[in-house]
Amino acid sequence: MTLSAPVALAAANLVEPVAAGWQLLVGALAAIAVIVGLITWLKVHPFLALILGAGVVGAVAGQNINDVVTSFSTGFGSTASGVGILIALGAMFAKLLADSGGADQIVDTIVGRASARALPWAMVLVGAIIGMPMFFEIGLVLLMPVIYLVSRRSGQSLITIGIPALAGLSAMHGFIPPHPGPLTAVQALHADLGLTLGLGILAAVPTIVVAGPVFGRIAGRWIDVAAPETFDPRPSDELEHRPSFGITLFSILLPVVLMLGKSLADIIIDDPTQRLQQVLDILGTPLVALLIAVLVALFTLGRTAGMGRAEISGVLDRSLPPIAGILLIVSAGGGFKQVLVDTGIGTQLADWAKGANFSVLVLAWVLAVLIRLATGSATVATITASSLVTGLVQGMGSTELSLVVLAIGAGSLFFSHVNDAGFWLVKEYFGLSVGQTIKSWSVMETLLSVVGLLVVLLINLVV
Repeated sequence: MTLSAPVALAAANLVEPVAAGWQLLVGALAAIAVIVGLITWLKVHPFLALILGAGVVGAVAGQNINDVVTSFSTGFGSTASGVGILIALGAMFAKLLADSGGADQIVDTIVGRASARALPWAMVLVGAIIGMPMFFEIGLVLLMPVIYLVSRRSGQSLITIGIPALAGLSAMHGFIPPHPGPLTAVQALHADLGLTLGLGILAAVPTIVVAGPVFGRIAGRWIDVAAPETFDPRPSDELEHRPSFGITLFSILLPVVLMLGKSLADIIIDDPTQRLQQVLDILGTPLVALLIAVLVALFTLGRTAGMGRAEISGVLDRSLPPIAGILLIVSAGGGFKQVLVDTGIGTQLADWAKGANFSVLVLAWVLAVLIRLATGSATVATITASSLVTGLVQGMGSTELSLVVLAIGAGSLFFSHVNDAGFWLVKEYFGLSVGQTIKSWSVMETLLSVVGLLVVLLINLVV
């Protein structure tokens, strides 16, 4: 879902197509078919399937094999160095949260008081709150122990419980500044940040309701999976005592507050020379914020639960092996995405869409959808689509500009599939097959996108 700076700049500068449009489209579709076929029918590991899929794209597009290898390696490396580090730190925090009994405490205090029917609504609220300042990947790994535990305790499908939380996280990523995509679109279109934030929350609420609790209940009926054992806590009788609800909540919200502080400083102070903003920018950087959270959790969660140094070290050691495969698959997804980006297929699709006669709101959404489908990145789709419509929004009022930003954000969430690192992250954490991931996660993302556009169009009629 997120994106390194070099890839974002490449998207914003619009990579020139390396072949005819039809050739690039055939290459992308063929590669996706190969990846799905290898994983689903031949049971090839997704890591290998993604590498082979990248080769198919290059071969059909007529690219030099060395260029394909370079693109894949660049995308793999940037994803591993960015998202991979966050996943590793998040896994450490999540294991501490689970083994200390902190996740049980959260479930007992908040979710445990909700009825079975209200649980998905509680989870969507938690997901939205956590997702407002945090990147999708961080929010997901922090919430997984809670999602697993709620699913086990309630006896409900992991999909019924997890989809609402995912909807809250993803919608915040697509609609709400200061996430990088919406913030970049606000700057590119010279929209009002505060107005965009307010309208974004207004648009996100009904969108999340439909794609979260409502769809989650439906999806849970046809995909009934149990929670994996990745973050199974120690038996409660092995713990001296669990950390209190207050301490646990503080530990979870610490990175949220640090990242929110950075975002507020960027909006309110908006002066990189100010020492306070410099400090908050450093502390609120996702890697630094999550590292601080892990170090603090060693004491607030580990030591509070009566763990000694050796026990805490063992918890951290056990947190990493289960995510080794996830890191490789997600990074390979980033490599496959980069190969697609470097063929220029996103630029070609955008050119086709600009030739159609749509309203600006619908056109902005369509552009973001096409680039999202081609590149797999919500941030690339937002940055590229916003740069393409800058000439079409001249003379618009502040409300209209904000709605264009939101239309682009909605389009950037459309149908996550095999070229999106987030697709593989959800698949592996939830223990799903490719088909199950498409029927749950991908459909949920599409609902967020379509319902989000409808809400934006409705707001445009009213205001």
